[in-house]
Amino acid sequence: MKLSNVKICVLGLGYVGLPLAVEFGKHFPTIGYDIDRLRVQELLSKVDKSGQISDSNFEDAHFLSFTDDLNVLQSSNVYIVTVPTPIDENYLPDLSPLISVSRMLGPKLSKGDIVIYESTVYPGATEEICVPLLEEFSGLIFNKDFFCGYSPERINPGDKINTISSIVKVVSGSTDNVANFISNLYGTIISAGVYLAPSIRVAEASKVIENVQRDLNIALVNELAMIFSRMGINTIDVLKAAETKWNFVKMRPGLVGGHCIGVDPYYLTYKATQVGYTPNLIMAGRRVNENMSLYVAQKLIDEMVRKKKHIKDSRILVMGVTFKENCSDLRNTKVLDVIKELMTYNARIDIFDPNTDQSEIKKLSGISPINKIPSGKTYDAILIAVPHDSFLEIGIDVIRKAGKSDCVIFDLKGMFPGYSGNVIL
Repeated sequence: MKLSNVKICVLGLGYVGLPLAVEFGKHFPTIGYDIDRLRVQELLSKVDKSGQISDSNFEDAHFLSFTDDLNVLQSSNVYIVTVPTPIDENYLPDLSPLISVSRMLGPKLSKGDIVIYESTVYPGATEEICVPLLEEFSGLIFNKDFFCGYSPERINPGDKINTISSIVKVVSGSTDNVANFISNLYGTIISAGVYLAPSIRVAEASKVIENVQRDLNIALVNELAMIFSRMGINTIDVLKAAETKWNFVKMRPGLVGGHCIGVDPYYLTYKATQVGYTPNLIMAGRRVNENMSLYVAQKLIDEMVRKKKHIKDSRILVMGVTFKENCSDLRNTKVLDVIKELMTYNARIDIFDPNTDQSEIKKLSGISPINKIPSGKTYDAILIAVPHDSFLEIGIDVIRKAGKSDCVIFDLKGMFPGYSGNVIL
């Protein structure tokens, strides 16, 4: 296939698919497909509630259209799958979205078409799970009639600097010719360059270990924070001192949520177990990070008790509920787990987060968020859970005035280090 003949369809228009569709839509005829009709209608009106795409980016994508009509897809010859790959209640990979889209896509394939998966999976999933479904539902033969590739997404929600085009893209293909084609295709939109992996399985594995490494690093500093807390030592002070060594990796303790770090390791541990290996270190890191929500809630309660506060019916303000700073993404946010734990003490919780959908906060937490910080001395404790820039703009003085004179201010990420009332992990 020549680049001049490419007609792209991106399936799934979330945090990964939409930026990808917009970039490709600047160069090639591109269809953005999603099963969510409301999402498609919003995008047709150039509205992106996730905040990833600006009006000017929509305008620059001259060849981009959006649809929820399956019949439109058959005009494409390159299909890029960007559906979510979550975990279930047992921390096992939930491949149902990937399976569904592969079954749906099969009948639309024609000879010569290429299907590229970007969804995070365990090594081998593309060829073991997706390809057989494409063959079954298309009636075509893999690597003869149609071809596949894998290019792991590297989207960082809320990051306006490290955007899709400025991050090196790993690509792979089911044959050498297809791999080179996919490399050239992505090379048209990725200014940072493209890295051609030797196989689909290698590309799949590279994605999961990126986040396994980060998960383990954070688990280490989280465990250090628990140790130093018992010693009465400020963890941030320790880390700053250690960071003066040139090869010390800079990390901060905190909650590990989101769609990558808190999920991807389970894909690798699942596959490792299948091939007969027990990944003890990876699972140990996961246990540390999964327990941080309980630890944070308990630390806050302990500090309130130390100040002789009655926990029942106390007023607690939680600032920030997204999984990370300066984004609107609530997927797998561990702040909600902190809130649930605090509610078991019959505390009265207010949530303030102007960075995300307020109706979604209520849907997930059962609490109607407040739209501004009260000016009176209202709260017994304030948890600054997510360091949004908007909180810096508000300032610690305004935040402090919302609390009572003996209010516990628990600044989880050390946003306001000069404030003497700070309690940091």
